[in-house]
Amino acid sequence: MELTTTELSEIKQLISFPKGFTIITHRNPDGDAIGSSLALKLFLEKFGHTVKVILPSDYPGTFHFLDSIDLCIVYDTEKAQAKQAIDQAEVIVCLDFNSLDRIDKIGPLVQDSRAKKLLIDHHLDPEPFADYVFSDIHASSTCELVHRFILDLGEGDKLDPKIGEALFTGLITDTGSFKYATRPETYETAASLKRIGVDDYTLQDKIFNTVSEKQMRLLGHCLYNRMEVIPEYGAGIIALTKEDYVEYDIQRGDTEGIVNYLLMLKGISVAAFIREQPTIVKLSLRSKGDISVQEICRNHFNGGGHKNASGGAAYAKLEDIVNRFKKVLPKYVKKRP
Repeated sequence: MELTTTELSEIKQLISFPKGFTIITHRNPDGDAIGSSLALKLFLEKFGHTVKVILPSDYPGTFHFLDSIDLCIVYDTEKAQAKQAIDQAEVIVCLDFNSLDRIDKIGPLVQDSRAKKLLIDHHLDPEPFADYVFSDIHASSTCELVHRFILDLGEGDKLDPKIGEALFTGLITDTGSFKYATRPETYETAASLKRIGVDDYTLQDKIFNTVSEKQMRLLGHCLYNRMEVIPEYGAGIIALTKEDYVEYDIQRGDTEGIVNYLLMLKGISVAAFIREQPTIVKLSLRSKGDISVQEICRNHFNGGGHKNASGGAAYAKLEDIVNRFKKVLPKYVKKRP
């Protein structure tokens, strides 16, 4: 869903004089959510705007190096500040989510706000809650779309290495270092960011080569003790119990990327990472080719996302969710001889 020439003109008018902007992204923010939010914050501040970024829940420590991340308001622990930022906003920008339930209790606050609302996202079927919608399901990431949004406004000269670093973070994390969900525009965006001075080698090193000993041991536990392979359907499952969370002191961000290890196995096309938490069981699904894990999550696990990368959740026992996944798998994947 492209912004029309008229809409772009109206947005240019919105940003031409200092205003109060509030940027909001989804719960459990990943590299794309954080990168797009911080990049847009740094961009808007160049026009003299006051810009607040709200994260529904805390961010993984992996991204602590990004400029201004320490200024983000985390709703779970700073509810009053978050509500104030929404109440005072003249413009609210929603990034990397397509429906208000993805931001939990912040959703009604955004719905009731009289601020102008802009949505920039790359997920399927965005809800019609925003005044302006820039949505492209074929984009690799919301960061790719924020970069294009800045160029469409004719403000490419405002891009700098700090903004570029935030945008590049979303590019590499949402594509798994350019292994999936790419298109020509993705590489054109990366090239543009390198030209303005982004050091992608150092950036990847900061993101992927800073795991703790605890995280490495947790990965070993997942692969050795919690991995199950279903060869007849080319599927792999890793299921973590509540006891695992206690034993390994698992915190937010500690399990990031574990699901992708299953897809490294020869013959595996579907990967499921299932975690038992105190009151809910969460799933992260990944796939290769034409297998749509988005449909699996949407139809059976109250979730959604992208064709090859989706998530869901259910209030049930861990064993029941694992068995449900195994039961529905044949509906979406052909059995091998």
